[in-house]
Amino acid sequence: MNRKLHIAIVALVVVVFAFGAWLNLRHDDPPENAAVGGMVVNVDIGGPFELTDHTGAQFTRDDLAGDYALIYFGYTFCPDVCPTELGLMAEAIDLLEGDGERVRPVMITIDPERDTPDVLSEYVPLFHERLVGLTGTEQEVRDVATKYRVFYRRFEDPSYTYYLMDHTSFVYLLSPTGEIASMFRYQTPPEEMAATIRQHMRSQSKG
Repeated sequence: MNRKLHIAIVALVVVVFAFGAWLNLRHDDPPENAAVGGMVVNVDIGGPFELTDHTGAQFTRDDLAGDYALIYFGYTFCPDVCPTELGLMAEAIDLLEGDGERVRPVMITIDPERDTPDVLSEYVPLFHERLVGLTGTEQEVRDVATKYRVFYRRFEDPSYTYYLMDHTSFVYLLSPTGEIASMFRYQTPPEEMAATIRQHMRSQSKG
């Protein structure tokens, strides 16, 4: 199936799943000294974490060692922004063709109350066969979100049965050594993501 058509279908499914709720998204500026879409230097973002993947197994940053990773913080009940970003990540990996095998897509939930491993196991295959869904306790999720400077909060609206989550929406590119290599803003074109990832791969091969 065409990737863009797949993204549209998945987005529709998620909208129905979220009962037509609207996301009040906060689009924050990137941290000081961060180069969005390019090299990132001297930025204290990221770090080790211990979470649980969508199969119920423990998953740490060390499990990503040796590969690049695209990390997104979102949640399964998100009606539009999260499925869009995950679809763009998947498309960027497809554009990399063979090099895409060296990139691990990851979604870390900011809604662990609802996003159990069972829920994630049904959600993540909708976007990419290698997408890893991560959850944990409230404190574990809070800790990793703080390390990545991710803002999120529960958003209550009496008009809806289910609560929403207000959150930042950056995609982080991790290097094979686990450091932040780049950050991508909301709706960064997949072609730009793929080009930036290739740039980092070439730089690493020359290093």
